[in-house]
Amino acid sequence: MLADVSSGRLLPQFKQMFGIACCVLAASAPDVLAQVYPAKPVRMIAASSPGSAVDIVARIVAQKLGEQLGQQVVIDNRAGAGGNLGAELAAKAAPDGYTLFMGTPAHAINTGLYRKLNYDLTRDFTPVSQVTSGQYVVIVHPSLPVKSIKELIALARAKPGQLNYASAGSGNATHLAGELFSSATRVKLVHVPYKGSGPALTDVVGGQVQLMFCNLTAALPQVKTGRVRALAVTGKSRATAAPELPTMVEAGVPGYTVTSWFGVLVPAATPRELVMRLNADLARTMSAPDIRDRLAGEGAEPTTGTPEQFAAFIRTEITQWTKVIKDAGIVPE
Repeated sequence: MLADVSSGRLLPQFKQMFGIACCVLAASAPDVLAQVYPAKPVRMIAASSPGSAVDIVARIVAQKLGEQLGQQVVIDNRAGAGGNLGAELAAKAAPDGYTLFMGTPAHAINTGLYRKLNYDLTRDFTPVSQVTSGQYVVIVHPSLPVKSIKELIALARAKPGQLNYASAGSGNATHLAGELFSSATRVKLVHVPYKGSGPALTDVVGGQVQLMFCNLTAALPQVKTGRVRALAVTGKSRATAAPELPTMVEAGVPGYTVTSWFGVLVPAATPRELVMRLNADLARTMSAPDIRDRLAGEGAEPTTGTPEQFAAFIRTEITQWTKVIKDAGIVPE
């Protein structure tokens, strides 16, 4: 016998076999976890209201990702506090792979904008994969006598403090894109904040404000009708939706890059095997032709990569925007 029944003690032979069995189970646990996941619907938190760009992209990604996972991915809209409400909720969720978070530039910006947050973007989350990359576009009212970025810079230098640019609000990416431009080109523009991109774009179209660093998707219809003039896009490469427009670098502003991106993160302690499972499923999701077509309609392009690449990208974003915020003396409203 391997056990001493009368004493309740395990004999040496049984102890050895028990130890081996435990090691085998421990080694196989990650594989078992990955095989059974997901056993129920997965939640994706979008820190924005229904119908927003974040919400639209999240729903496009969630539908296809659900097909890969074999479970529904449900969107949980948690708008508020400039995106911080949803981020805090996601950071405190159980790290079991059943809560995903759609990160945006706002969360990188908020890291440098707010002195106190109830979460830390780099400490409390594990990046899974960037999923989209979009662009902003510099637009001006047709009455402004400029047809290129170089002409805009020349006019701004000739009339310091006389050119106004609209934004979706203080601390918004459309605001910081303008501050980065002012810093890079050493011009003085006057910031006019609005409560959202819609009202800001409306006033640029109406001529109340002269220019804007606007989301490409929102601006294109106005560009095509001639209500505003587009000068350049802000990404690293030309936009598929407007290939005739130069990048800011091509237009004469070295090093200027501002992207509109989305990416999936999970709570920090989520097991590595689940992170890699999700990364692989997201890669397949974003490579699907129908996803590419649907995102193109939103002015975004599918983007994939490793968790490490996404983590490095987020750190770069935080560094860039923190410097812009500090240099411009921006404070949250």
